[in-house]
Amino acid sequence: MRTDVRFPTNGLHLAGHLYLPDGADGPLAAVVVGHPTTGVKEQAPAAYATRLVEEGFAVLTFDAAFQGESEGMPRGLEDPFQRAEDFRAAVSYLTTRPEIDPDRIGVMGVCGSGAYVPYAAQTDHRMKAVAGVSGTDVPSFFRGADPEGWQQMVANSGNLRSAEAAGEPAATFAVLPETADADTPAPTAEFVDYYKTPRGMHPRSTGDLVVRSADLLDQFDSFADVAKIAPRPLLMIAGTEAVTRGFSEKAVADSPGNAELFLVDGATHVDLYDRDEYVTPAVAKLVEFFGKHLA
Repeated sequence: MRTDVRFPTNGLHLAGHLYLPDGADGPLAAVVVGHPTTGVKEQAPAAYATRLVEEGFAVLTFDAAFQGESEGMPRGLEDPFQRAEDFRAAVSYLTTRPEIDPDRIGVMGVCGSGAYVPYAAQTDHRMKAVAGVSGTDVPSFFRGADPEGWQQMVANSGNLRSAEAAGEPAATFAVLPETADADTPAPTAEFVDYYKTPRGMHPRSTGDLVVRSADLLDQFDSFADVAKIAPRPLLMIAGTEAVTRGFSEKAVADSPGNAELFLVDGATHVDLYDRDEYVTPAVAKLVEFFGKHLA
């Protein structure tokens, strides 16, 4: 049901998992599923892939360049433009597979990928249906949390590039603390509960990002041209209690009638990574969405 695969993107090779339905016959509709920022394919993408494949879809998950099992140095670089290119490369790979119908490929992402996917789809019309789960414009999220600290990171990025050119290792920072306590802000605490406990932790999901990623992210706006996806359909799924809900709401509001917002009652941002009571309605909506638009 699941096969390890590798495919190229900008001179690098990405590591992926291709899920195929048992006993599937004929060219299949396929869905590419991307992981959250600092995540890997074995975490939230696997939770969705294993359910979508049971509904008859082929599913491709993968680690972004510079992360997980994929190639790229420095490790932990978060390049939003490369992240978008990775999704285009994933679609290209699927078009080469005899099991896949190249005219029935959809894309979805969780968290940061839920914004990188709509960005990539703005100009890649092979992506016939586009969905985000807890979609988050990463630079806006970081910038909003600490505007002054963020701008300091951006301003220092050039110096860090010079240091790397001189042979120093890339400077990294930990996105999350190792533990949470009563004083930890609730949005941070829910990420810690997923990434730093047996609930969701994975050895390749280190939580460390290259500091100079800031100057790449600061130029990026996931949803600025979201209207370009039309007339292809866009689905944004968010929890009613998610701190990131506003990103999905704005993406749909800025779309010209081709987009739908689906809210999962009571869910926070991270609940939609793996909590069965919230993932189940999200998957049901995704099955309806992809079933209709990849028919």
